Amino acid sequence: MIHTIIISAILAVPGIFIIIGKGDNLIAGYNTASEEERQRYHIKRLRGLIGGLLVAMALLYFWLMREHSLQGVMAFCFISTFLVIVILILANTWAKKK
Repeated sequence: MIHTIIISAILAVPGIFIIIGKGDNLIAGYNTASEEERQRYHIKRLRGLIGGLLVAMALLYFWLMREHSLQGVMAFCFISTFLVIVILILANTWAKKK
C-alpha cells in the first residue's frame, strides 16, 4: 500500500504545481518551444489539461491499485491510455489559439 501512495504522490504533486502555474517547465514540449511557438497556446488551458491529467492519473492509480489485482492493472492501463489520447487531442485543438 505504501508504494501506491508514493506513486500517486509522484503523479499528483507535479500536477498540482502545473495547475497553480509554477510548473510550466514540466510540460513536455512547452519548455523547449520557442517564444513564437509558445504564443500559439493558451497556457492556462494547457496547464489545466496537463495538470488535471496528472492529478486524475494519481487518483485513478490510487483507486485501482489498492487491491493489487490484475484487473486493477488492466483497468488502469486502458483508462489511462484513453485519458492521454483525449488530452492530446484537446491540447492540440482547444488549448491552441485560433
